[in-house]
Amino acid sequence: MQMRFSRRNLIAPARLRSLMQRSDVRGAVQLGSHLLALGVSGSALWVLWGTLWAVPVFMVHGVLLNFLYAGQHELSHGTVFRTKWPNMVFGRLFGFLLLYPRDFDWIQHSAHHQWTQNWEKDGELVREPYTLGSYLLWMSGITYWHSRVARLLRFSRGIVLEPYVRPEQHALVIREARWHMAGYAAVLVVSVAAQNWAAVILWLAPMLVMKPVHQLQNTIEHLGLSHEDDIFRNTRSTRTNAAMRWLCWQMPYHTAHHAFPSVPFWRLRDLDAELKGNGAEPYAMGWIEFQVEVIRKLAAGPEDSYPYDEVWVVSTPGGARRVEAA
Repeated sequence: MQMRFSRRNLIAPARLRSLMQRSDVRGAVQLGSHLLALGVSGSALWVLWGTLWAVPVFMVHGVLLNFLYAGQHELSHGTVFRTKWPNMVFGRLFGFLLLYPRDFDWIQHSAHHQWTQNWEKDGELVREPYTLGSYLLWMSGITYWHSRVARLLRFSRGIVLEPYVRPEQHALVIREARWHMAGYAAVLVVSVAAQNWAAVILWLAPMLVMKPVHQLQNTIEHLGLSHEDDIFRNTRSTRTNAAMRWLCWQMPYHTAHHAFPSVPFWRLRDLDAELKGNGAEPYAMGWIEFQVEVIRKLAAGPEDSYPYDEVWVVSTPGGARRVEAA
């Protein structure tokens, strides 16, 4: 992909090579800590189910489940583990849990990186422009989950409409969707036969209900930015705390990730510092700050009423900081 800025001027090649080194240990620590947190919250939810204490635990558990997508994202990039097979195995496991098949996610996300913010080609942007109503529905998780389930069912019927899925990839995503549907059917049959609703209590219900928290990160990364072919104008980083960066697998450093997608998640903070040290200053906003501003803008007019090649959701007061990269 041809960019309107030169990446070679952003970081020294030797430094970039050092940042691109992957680690099985680092990957295992991040993945293991996330799964451990899920194990603790799930155990507590099961024990406390039927009491008021289950409500906050249910919420925490649902958030942890939804942010497994941060892990799936990195696993699809193949940067979590230096050894290849764990990236594939855990990517498929997370994809099953999230109703988001791994191979399709990889295809869609590859198109997203290659054609970031291109309405016609970006795999994650092929949608109708938001109105305030459609945005709030997406934030709620209602249309998010409807689109995921509907696509799984459509793929299972052998129908692929997505323009970024090449014809030779159709069989792959169809077969994958059918395996997923068979797995979900098996979970349903076993649950009914055993009269055990653990799959609902510990998986589906908290994941579906708590999606709005995950949408805070999903929506901030590109919405309200320019559709130009320039990473520093079409991608936004997130200002947040260390705990949330852990939960997001360091994706709040999102501009750094888009600039050099082969850098593992655990080196993105260092990469972000390198970019800033070399004169680049990515757009950044806080989650709540962003939501207030985007809702205010959409209340004034739908997404397609704002300029295509301008940034229209910025920090206030003072506006966003524009990067001019050589």
